[in-house]
Parts: sequence; C-alpha cells; structure tokens
Amino acid sequence: MSGHSHFKSIKHQKGLADAKRGKEFSKIARMIIVAVKQSGADPQTNSKLKLAMDKAKAVNMPKENVERAIKKGAGETEGEKLEEFAFEGFGPGGIALIIEGITDNKNRALSEVKQILSQNQGKLAGEGSVKWLFERKGVITLRITNSYEYTKKENLELMAIESGAEDIYWHDDFLDVFVKSDDLEKVKKTLEEKGLKTESASLDWVAKEPVAVEQKDKDASEKLFEALDENDAVQDIYSNLKT
Repeated sequence: MSGHSHFKSIKHQKGLADAKRGKEFSKIARMIIVAVKQSGADPQTNSKLKLAMDKAKAVNMPKENVERAIKKGAGETEGEKLEEFAFEGFGPGGIALIIEGITDNKNRALSEVKQILSQNQGKLAGEGSVKWLFERKGVITLRITNSYEYTKKENLELMAIESGAEDIYWHDDFLDVFVKSDDLEKVKKTLEEKGLKTESASLDWVAKEPVAVEQKDKDASEKLFEALDENDAVQDIYSNLKT
C-alpha cells in the first residue's frame, strides 16, 4: 500500500479537546449500540463490538458510557433507532470518497453530507461508482516510542511481517499494518503478545491505487474531511488521496 488515507488515522497526533472528546464518545456509543443489536453483547463472539470497545478504551471513554451503550443495544433501556450508511462521492481534485456513518435518520444524514460535499468542492456519487476502487482490509496502527527496545523501524517492520502483515506503511512515527480482514483480531493478538502496543485496529476501505493531487486540492481535501468529521452521523472517511 503506497499510502492509506483514512481520516481517523490522521488524527492520532492531534489529541482531543473536551468538545471533540464528547463528540467522539457519542460516535463510539453509536458503534457499540449497532454492534450489540446486530450480533449480541459478548465481545468475545462479536468482533464488531470488540473493535468498538477497543476504540472506546483508546480514547479513555468512561466505563459507564460503554455499559449504557451496551444496554441500549441489547434493548434493556430505550434508545433511538439507529442504522448504518455508506455514501460514495468525489472530493477536490477528483479524489474518490467513502463516507460511513450511523444515524437515526438516513435521509437527513444524506442531505447533510451532500451539503458538506458541495460546500467543499465535492459531490455525491452513485452507489458502486467509487467502492470498486477500494478493498476491505484490516488495519492495525503501531507507534514507535523510545520506551521500547524495538525503536529501530526495521525491527518493528520485521515483527509486523512475522505476525502476518500483508503490507506496511509508515506515516510519521506510526506504522500501519495491513492484514486480511478475517485475520485482524488474530494478528492484533499476536502483535500484543510480542509486547507491541496497538494504537488502533479497524476494518478499513483501503485504496487500490492512491492518487496524487496538487497541494491546493490536498489542502481543500483536509478541510472537507474536517467538515465531514464534525457531522454527528459520520463515523469514518476514506479516500484514495495519496498521503
């Protein structure tokens, strides 16, 4: 993979202000609710729930928030009716986009995403017109730190490959480890058994052929990603922008 443009992974270095943190907690709660509704409340048998709970842990989401979301998903407490969506589109410079989210009103979410795109040099695309440019992959992000013995990038790369990585990609001090979607949990566990701390693990849409654009389009794309991420319903933003 010659680059992995997933907006959530770009945010690793940014940290979360209080307002951002509250919004992030709300989005993760929705992920948990939907995961429980679909496949039950046991993270050992529900990989989607396990990923959502790992994400909650990574951002220090309070335990009571997680438990409340699980109860809503299980129908123990009343909650809004949520559904997932995946919209396809184009952004500045013609980059391809997949925008995933969870909402209680799909028509409203569609309208809001369409408006954000039109305000940021983008537009919606028909279903299937963009997704073929991507493939579903498990992505585990590791960070190189001075507190470990494997501070040499070569050592970390070797450990990732030995654990089952199909491909790897560096961005700053972060290493994205690409695996088959079915192998995500297995490889993550193997890495952690080797003493490696995973920053995140997720099932992502990874571009088959990342596209390079002019700097002005790259800057405009970042503004678009930020605007989409501000929307309460949007969970993940993927593009084939070459990073």
